[in-house]
Amino acid sequence: MSLVGRRIRAALLVSALLVTQSPAVAAETITGAMAKAYNNNSTLNSARAGVRVTDEGVPIAKSGMRPVIGAAGSLSHTSTNGTGITTGSFGFEISQTLFDGFQTRNNVRAAKARVRASNESLRNTEQNTLFDAASAFMDVIRDRRIAAFREQNLDFLVEQVRAARSRFEVGDGTRTDVAQAEARRAEAVAQLAGARAQALASAARYRQVVGDEPGQLKMPGPAKGLPGSVGEAIAVAAREHPAILATEHLVDAAGFVVKSAEGTLLPSLSANAGVSTGFRDSTALPGVGSQDGTSNSATIGATLSIPIYQGGRAAAVVRQSKESLGQARIEVDVSRDQVRQAVASAWAQYLAAKESVDASREVVSAAQLALNGVIEERNVGQRTTLDVLNAQATVLLAQISLASVERDVVVASYAILSAMGRLGAGRLALAVDLYDPEEHYDAVKDKWGGLRTPDGR
Repeated sequence: MSLVGRRIRAALLVSALLVTQSPAVAAETITGAMAKAYNNNSTLNSARAGVRVTDEGVPIAKSGMRPVIGAAGSLSHTSTNGTGITTGSFGFEISQTLFDGFQTRNNVRAAKARVRASNESLRNTEQNTLFDAASAFMDVIRDRRIAAFREQNLDFLVEQVRAARSRFEVGDGTRTDVAQAEARRAEAVAQLAGARAQALASAARYRQVVGDEPGQLKMPGPAKGLPGSVGEAIAVAAREHPAILATEHLVDAAGFVVKSAEGTLLPSLSANAGVSTGFRDSTALPGVGSQDGTSNSATIGATLSIPIYQGGRAAAVVRQSKESLGQARIEVDVSRDQVRQAVASAWAQYLAAKESVDASREVVSAAQLALNGVIEERNVGQRTTLDVLNAQATVLLAQISLASVERDVVVASYAILSAMGRLGAGRLALAVDLYDPEEHYDAVKDKWGGLRTPDGR
């Protein structure tokens, strides 16, 4: 074998070592990256905060049937023609809604349905985040491999330029051979710069999603737990996908909102009670302050309100709520269609990528053999430098294609799990402390007061 052929095999061996990495090196796994994203991703943490905001809607709704207690006081002084009169009062009042047309009850039910919907939306955000982490992980591996291939290609072309010049100097080549080799080398320099820039961009995307810089990454295999057929995947997604479940809970919430709006047309009854103390003090001629002193009073009563006509506003709100309910029901169908399309698309991409991997590996092997043969034939005068350059370009394209489809297989496998609704941290058994939104909900759902959040803020 020629010196050039040995250099090519050595370069390919180095590339393989760079891609697979030594088992002794602690390389990051794809599940490790997803675990970091689960803990660090700002979008996911924002979604968790949004769920906690939604949780507070339940005690807010429950406040509609809880007592309202208030205190009021006043103090005034009047001076007229030498006569000064000071008056004041202080008292407490309590009011309690006894019946509000079932508005509070339906508002509480709607708030609870929104909490369930937000929990499912959080699960959907979690899935999207974990998929983004897997995709970013594979993008870094792919782009690093492509940059390595581009660098090896440049080394090869540098050797071809040197060889073309040597042959030209001894009269065994032409200036055209040298110019062609130099042109390919210059093109390779530009392509290498672009590949390195793309690798840095992928690393930045990885940092954004995962929350850590990409170190040495271990090439993973396809995701585990894939279904046996696309039909099975679609059936699972229809039952379990959080986007569908979230819209179904929003339908429940919209239904309760309609009932609450209808409650404004019903009578309402409230009770109230109060105690107060007043005083009067005057400074004037004798006998003028005969009315001075303190007085205590207590009141208790009930108020019945029967709506007759409210300018059409209440009726319009009811109609608007019913239209919102109809839209919410349509959104369920929209979510189902989107999930079904996502499953079918991911499945098709996975099958296509799997088939392409085997074909691309054969292309790389065949292109490498062809390159070795062209080099040997060029050495004996049966091929030109341009033939060698073209054969090397074919090898490079085949290597890049293989790196891309190997990335696509892994990403598409995780896309299937995400489209099915099964790409959660619990199902993947990630090494993380699982976030439980129920803990915050249980802590606040029955609160009657308190300004601090459950975490002490």
